[in-house]
Amino acid sequence: MRLLCINPNTTASVTELVVATARRSVPEGVSVSGVTGRFGPRYIASRAAAAVAGHAALELLATHGGQADVVLLACFGDPGLEALKELSPVPVIGLAEAACHAACLVARRFGVVTGGERWGPMLEEFVAAQGLSGRLAGVRTVAPTGAAIAQDPDSALAMLAATCRAAAAEDGAGAVILAGAGLAGLAGRIAADVPVPVICSVEAGVRMALAVGSLGLRKPAGGPYAPPPPVETLGLDAALAAAFSSAGHDRERI
Repeated sequence: MRLLCINPNTTASVTELVVATARRSVPEGVSVSGVTGRFGPRYIASRAAAAVAGHAALELLATHGGQADVVLLACFGDPGLEALKELSPVPVIGLAEAACHAACLVARRFGVVTGGERWGPMLEEFVAAQGLSGRLAGVRTVAPTGAAIAQDPDSALAMLAATCRAAAAEDGAGAVILAGAGLAGLAGRIAADVPVPVICSVEAGVRMALAVGSLGLRKPAGGPYAPPPPVETLGLDAALAAAFSSAGHDRERI
């Protein structure tokens, strides 16, 4: 199986971190590759940045998705996820999508801890769109962005652990998602200091992607994720323009 990790921000070191974490999580015989946004913000930390990231993610899918069996959208908050599912002939799994559903399997209510204060309301809205508002204990953000934490993770461990403990003690979270590509691999480093399970969003996304990819499902001709009809475009990257012009043609897998 070939797993493609799409990082829709423009920081290659984040892509490298995600790929390294993914490779530690996959069995023998699974190949992992990663691609980074060609344009847009260095890190996604606002609605405007997320909107641009959705476009960047679609371009990456169009350019590199043909050689993948399953795609992981490596940005918690999943910018452009629904559009990627619509355009892709193979399964696309988002970090937030995977981690939230995984958390629901181990706890009645879950919390989210991430970097960047604007993510609070954005993630509450995302969870609501997933139909999981009743399972969300709360979202807690820390001041450093995920990108800053990725640059110096050791200095953030105590802060992240304390925030996860607060989510459990004060919000009633039975599990806590340590959310974001920049926080990949840190859940295991603070798990002993938190009284409830701590879920790494990247590890959850990778494992969910492999599970769905192994099912060999076929993409339906109808429904919300059916391939869109071909449409003429203007000003798009050549690969993305070609994807729009050929969308829906001879695609059977999801």
